[in-house]
Amino acid sequence: MKRFLTYGIVLLCVMITYLSFKAEDPIPPKNTWTHYGGSPEQSKYFEGTEITKQNVSQLKVAWHYATDDDAPNFSSPIVVDTVMYLVAKNSSLVALNTLTGKEIWIHTGLSGISRRGLNYWESKDKKDKRLIFTLNNSLQEIDAVTGKTIESFGKGGYVDMREGLDRDPQSIRRMQSMMPGVLYEDLVILGSAPGEGYFSPPGHIRAYNVVTGKLEWTFHTIPHPGEYGYDTWPKDAYKYIGGVNVWSEITVDTKTGIAYLPIGSPTYDYYGADRLGNNLFGNCLVALDARTGKRIWHYQTVHHDIWDYDLSPAPQLLTVNYKGKSIDAVSVATKHGFVFVFDRKTGQPVFPIEERAFPDTKMPGDKASPTQPIPAVVPTFTHHEVNAQNLNPYFSKADREMWLSRLKTAKSGLFVPPSDKYETIMMPGALGGANYGNTGSNARKGMMYIMTQEHASIYRLNKVGGPALPTFTANDEKRALAFYKKSCQTCHGAKLEGGVGPKLTGVGQKLMIDDFKSIISNGKGQMPAFVHVDEAAVTALYKYLGGNPNRPNFPRRNGNAKPIEGPVVANGGAKIKPDEKPVPPMSDYPEGTEHPSVRYTTDYGLEWPGLLGPPWSSMVAYDLNTGKIKWRRPIGLDSLYGKGNPNFGAPGGTLRKGMVVTSTGIIFATAKGGKLYALDEENGKILWETTLSYEVNGQPIMYQQNGKQYLVVNASSSFAKDSYNQSIKKGALPKAYVVFALPEKKK
Repeated sequence: MKRFLTYGIVLLCVMITYLSFKAEDPIPPKNTWTHYGGSPEQSKYFEGTEITKQNVSQLKVAWHYATDDDAPNFSSPIVVDTVMYLVAKNSSLVALNTLTGKEIWIHTGLSGISRRGLNYWESKDKKDKRLIFTLNNSLQEIDAVTGKTIESFGKGGYVDMREGLDRDPQSIRRMQSMMPGVLYEDLVILGSAPGEGYFSPPGHIRAYNVVTGKLEWTFHTIPHPGEYGYDTWPKDAYKYIGGVNVWSEITVDTKTGIAYLPIGSPTYDYYGADRLGNNLFGNCLVALDARTGKRIWHYQTVHHDIWDYDLSPAPQLLTVNYKGKSIDAVSVATKHGFVFVFDRKTGQPVFPIEERAFPDTKMPGDKASPTQPIPAVVPTFTHHEVNAQNLNPYFSKADREMWLSRLKTAKSGLFVPPSDKYETIMMPGALGGANYGNTGSNARKGMMYIMTQEHASIYRLNKVGGPALPTFTANDEKRALAFYKKSCQTCHGAKLEGGVGPKLTGVGQKLMIDDFKSIISNGKGQMPAFVHVDEAAVTALYKYLGGNPNRPNFPRRNGNAKPIEGPVVANGGAKIKPDEKPVPPMSDYPEGTEHPSVRYTTDYGLEWPGLLGPPWSSMVAYDLNTGKIKWRRPIGLDSLYGKGNPNFGAPGGTLRKGMVVTSTGIIFATAKGGKLYALDEENGKILWETTLSYEVNGQPIMYQQNGKQYLVVNASSSFAKDSYNQSIKKGALPKAYVVFALPEKKK
């Protein structure tokens, strides 16, 4: 009896301890995928037991759904119960049965819907179910059951997101983010992508009520008078500075109600004479109260950014055990190749960060920060310099000699300021390091996973004068021809006469500037997307093709390129009311504000992505319990390019890729060339890989039905060259959302 009582007491203590642990567990289970990154925590983490390291090699295509799109499709689906919601069929929102792939309903004609995905919300009684998304510059909702627009939302079914941005709303041409925002309780928290040119609108963060569309709070990323951080800018900078926006992933800790914002750079990206100071909250990780928008803490990863080193990957929430202490931490990876780790509630660095001295800029009127924060313990995951020793060994003799000559007069290295006197070769550049969709984590193990690419940018500043005018200047002609020859001439002909692509004579008169910019940045048909292009160069090209950028720009009409077959229930979303008095975009400093007499710009200099030797794209695993890199694995088809095979386009390619981290120790990762990997989280070993028929540019997801796990990949983007497309797996599957699962067990 005494032994029995002892065992009983021990068992009772174990149960109490277990229940207490579960009650205090800071990481809720993640076995659904109702947000872009799986959950508001954006960890890309999924809990399931069916797919293991032992059987992952048996994965097969269970079913697929053809996108039937003319334009590139970068969207990621979400799954709720037995319904998958996705974008396909020329900007239609489609509901599918997850077991069969059968269409439930189709809402067509949503041209301009957010490129990367959407959000789902339901009331506590589950009677009200909504899909939330941005459409051009509006916020809209669709009934998740019927597929029809919810007209009671906002004013007539939409919210005009141009309002409340310190500019005349009718002058704002662009502010929609490619990401769908994040949900917390009854709020949708949204960033924006207002552009990166001079006088672009500011990127203030807004939260809207999911049911009514009411604006609940605004966080001024460029502080107003009297607000914290206002003194880090010139007086009245908020009236003309733009950017400082979240154009990517916002993370929310659902347990504490804290939202973590990875905030981007101020405008203009590479010359800051009109924004002297550290420029809060540019390039900051900011922690806000998700219910009120009040700042809790912030940390600036780059002071007075003149390198376009904005934050974009989702902050990751982890529990780390550092020096015997358990810490709820938040970590963020950067474009310039660093990982910063903080206490989630206080913002105190978990690992030491040092302010190190860097050279000042010599550009007139500008002043670089004398120091920049550098992690002292956690190692970098990229190179920071291009030199004669690390040039791509597979360059032709002519290319190598050309680059050796350029390196003699150029400057390269971390935080070397751009100049108008010489080339600055930044490694990594605007597309380097970690970008959106490129981070995930296993929170309980304190492991963070980063997809990175070694991609340089070559900058040289050029003077521009006065406000932007429709007049086609000599400088416009130089910019337009340089961009056209580099990016357009091969397909559209030396004299706009056409060839592989259509002729472009007078196309500027047929398109609004926003539509023209959208085609350049998103691609269309077989035309690839040019993600990072200097806005001045695009505007110059638009004028070269006969366009007037100051022409009034009415909201785009929704429509279909061709009739859509299937269970169509609605078309076009909410009916957008045209602007009553559209006005030109802001093009000069407000009267009475001090500003430099001249301005400078540069393009993104991305034409030489493979300056270094391979590998250019890698998956990197950080153990944040120790602050060390646990392993690194090259991914994608880089080596084939490096050895001179032109069919494989440019190297790199993690920019639009993603991952799924599973509780069984597998990391599913997409990579250049339609590659899909299953990696061992312990060592990065490839457990399984396959090559899809088409390129993958959306975030993969995972869901579970009746105990069975499914992996979904949007393989619907064209490869860089037709020959590249044909050299992979021509005709195996159409452009489609491809669903993988383990074979059914034989009974």
